[in-house]
Amino acid sequence: MMFNRAEELAIREDVFRWLDERIIDHGGYEISRTVLRSYEYRGVSIPLLDTGRGIRNPRQFSSTLSIMTGWKKNPYQDAEDESGWVTYSYRAGDGGDNTKLVQAWANGDPIVCFRAVREGYYLPYYPITLAQNDPAERFVRFPLDLGLSILGDPLTLTYTDMQRRYAESIVKTRLHQPVFRARVLHAYGGACTVCNLKHSELLDAAHIVPDADERGIAHVTNGLAMCKLHHAAYDRSLMAITPDYEIRIDAQLLDEVDGPMLRHGLQDMHGRTIRRPHNRNAWPSPELLAAQFDKFARRAGRVFRRSRP
Repeated sequence: MMFNRAEELAIREDVFRWLDERIIDHGGYEISRTVLRSYEYRGVSIPLLDTGRGIRNPRQFSSTLSIMTGWKKNPYQDAEDESGWVTYSYRAGDGGDNTKLVQAWANGDPIVCFRAVREGYYLPYYPITLAQNDPAERFVRFPLDLGLSILGDPLTLTYTDMQRRYAESIVKTRLHQPVFRARVLHAYGGACTVCNLKHSELLDAAHIVPDADERGIAHVTNGLAMCKLHHAAYDRSLMAITPDYEIRIDAQLLDEVDGPMLRHGLQDMHGRTIRRPHNRNAWPSPELLAAQFDKFARRAGRVFRRSRP
């Protein structure tokens, strides 16, 4: 049975609501394929991901519901450029999935784009509207964030310096950061590297070297899974981690007396070794830790000199 137009739009809206709830449940974290295939609308099962294909076209829908961009290479020339726009290729052949994909573009139907961050786990971006369709080259184009759509497609336009900076800020904060967070939290087993807190909604992916620095790449080796307390302390150089993975707390904080939060949350961490990922390739870079520890040491030296008579 085909859904009518009103029903189909209502289901898409409900999918977005459902995804909002799942993201909250997972603390803004990645969502598994199993969960994404469990969606139901009024008792009707409508999996949001297909099995073995990068496009989801429910038989009851007139147009595409979702697409998936993989973390592994596929036979199609799908690509996300630096400006946050995705080129998504038609499937081989004519009709079928391609017909519904083109219909989604023609209707302006909102869809979901699932970006795979690792095998079987995805970050959803929605609502996505297909901005371009090129039947000759057999692809559609769309921005991963609605904020980018107002600038137009950089494939056909030349951005001004201001537009380019705006696009770069969106790509960095709204697109790259969620993927970075998912990969870092996964590497650390969903626990703070300092105190082992395991509630993902209270965890951040801290950059060792800030992303404003040219060395501050969005790679797991430049990341640390931290609870919000330790992330704030690290960013403000009240806490540091040596290249040998030992925790250091600011000298003035060590001398303060201010209740159990300070004592157990920070002072007791001094001298401990951080919890590292099981995969050694995901361990934090000693070189990047050294760069940030040097900043901490210089700050500590200034504080020490100010405290001397």
